[in-house]
Amino acid sequence: MIKFGPSGNCESFYAEGFEHTEDAARFVRERGLDCFEYSFGRGVHMTEKKAASIRAAFEREGVEISVHAPYYINFANPDDEMAEKSYGYVLDSARMVRAMGGRRVVFHPAAQGKDAREIAVCRTMDRLKVLRDLIYANGLDDLMFCPETMGKIAQIGTVEEIAEFCSIDRVFTPCVDFGHVNAREQGSLKTAADYRARLAYMIDRLGYERMKHFHVHFSKIQYGPKGELKHLTFEDSVYGPEFEPLAKVLKELDLEPYIVSESDGKQAEEAAEMKRIYLHCSAF
Repeated sequence: MIKFGPSGNCESFYAEGFEHTEDAARFVRERGLDCFEYSFGRGVHMTEKKAASIRAAFEREGVEISVHAPYYINFANPDDEMAEKSYGYVLDSARMVRAMGGRRVVFHPAAQGKDAREIAVCRTMDRLKVLRDLIYANGLDDLMFCPETMGKIAQIGTVEEIAEFCSIDRVFTPCVDFGHVNAREQGSLKTAADYRARLAYMIDRLGYERMKHFHVHFSKIQYGPKGELKHLTFEDSVYGPEFEPLAKVLKELDLEPYIVSESDGKQAEEAAEMKRIYLHCSAF
């Protein structure tokens, strides 16, 4: 079934006196939410003991957990040694999410750098094929590896590129960050038809079963000519995207993704608002 939850701990989590990731399980469940995304953004620095403690807390509350791999992954880097590090970041994140009781690893695929885009995309594709082989070799193919659509023009990760990457193997499932898509496309997501077009493209490319439980990041994002600038909250009335048209299309297409709020400081509150919108809207 569809799941809603926050990325990391919001301002109210700390304002209420909570400190530890274990506390987040009850915090999320008490707000009627279903999932939580833990970030290894600055590196995978967690002990097995801590992972087991987090797993126990989340299993006790019935909340699913995912992880975001380190932000500095770049499979388009021309330096093979740096690519080796990127493989390690993804695999280490996968081992930890398994220890924490989760199944999903989100990662940023690449940055274009000084190369032509076609070269950077091809290099990323080749490196993701190596990553696929490493996933199988390490017995991690029961997990979901989710390359993410990116918000800056100079990053690799359009809807089309992510669909192409995920066509490599079943271990890859798209993470569609609709705020990123909207930012890099300069405010393109306004209507249900806009959302439907992107999702229909990915379903046509990957098949319905591969997209049924895809991964979603959602927030409003300020953008400029080069794409993403800053994550916002739903209170913003200048930048998009809006969630309600997406909710209706998800119901229309019978998709049940794992939806993570990345709103600025209000992740849990706006995850709950998205769940409320979804439960009360009707399909087209």
